[in-house]
Amino acid sequence: MGAAAGGVIPQDAAAAQAAEADALPPGLPPDPALRDAIARWRRWLVSERTASPHTLSNYQRDLAFFLRFLTGFLGQEPTLADLAQLSASDFRSYLAHRTAEGIARTSLGRAMSTLRGFYRLCAKLGLMENPAIDLVRNPKPPRSLPKPLAEDEALEVLPTAGELHDEPWIAARDVAILTLLYGCGLRLGEALGLTVADRPTADAMVVLGKGRKERVVPVLPLVREAIAQYLALCPWPPLPERALFVGVRGGPLNPRMVQRTMEKARHLLGLPETATPHALRHSFATHLLGRGGDLRTIQELLGHANLSTTQRYTEVDAAKLMAVYDAAHPRARKGR
Repeated sequence: MGAAAGGVIPQDAAAAQAAEADALPPGLPPDPALRDAIARWRRWLVSERTASPHTLSNYQRDLAFFLRFLTGFLGQEPTLADLAQLSASDFRSYLAHRTAEGIARTSLGRAMSTLRGFYRLCAKLGLMENPAIDLVRNPKPPRSLPKPLAEDEALEVLPTAGELHDEPWIAARDVAILTLLYGCGLRLGEALGLTVADRPTADAMVVLGKGRKERVVPVLPLVREAIAQYLALCPWPPLPERALFVGVRGGPLNPRMVQRTMEKARHLLGLPETATPHALRHSFATHLLGRGGDLRTIQELLGHANLSTTQRYTEVDAAKLMAVYDAAHPRARKGR
């Protein structure tokens, strides 16, 4: 719900908000205490959380699913007192029930967050309290695997990026930044955060990563050469404090420009939409692993806080091996 200029909500809009918050949805259990708690929760969502009608509808639907489940689970319409007596096992039964209905784990996670918000507000208002809900963990969201490019695809992207601009220095800049992402495994934000003084001039460079943690990464001669060529052509003076990668007006390069370059390159090469700047970082790790790199070293190079994050690349490599096996081994083919 939008506010007027200066952040003041017009009187008619405020009245509409209040009416929306007070209009209880149909089908609620008859218990007066529960209905009052829901009404106060809705008013809190609108007035304190400034929830939009769409968000309010989603939260309301999540709570309605839960109350309908309780009606069947308890054999009667639930009351606010019933909600206060539920055990952690009861909440897990609700999760199992929704999972059996086919709800996605992301939606189920939001549903549990809705319930926690309702319970916490009830506790804050002194209406009821049930610490058992905090003993139930949200379902883990599905973990997506990194989507790297094949080695030949990654190597083909680099020169292709240089063919997309007529301005030589811009072409050299795009080649340099993509070479840096693939050759050193940097995140796009890390690369764009470099200053001229930070540019690699030796066999290693210091990178400031997430959480402002520094790490040292090796630098291939190819990477240094690409950056040196870009700086030699760049029309903007290489002041030490200036951003290493700049736009046409000399300011820090917008990450969207790098993403557009990759979009154009992948269209020319017929690569999937997953061929993004970040995919070059994934490619760096996957190709190192495929050539015998150990996980701990790759973890350090990528700046991962947890080894489990790096271990996803072993799953990528295993999936690739299985795909090759299924396609090539005669006993893996169907009907054999």
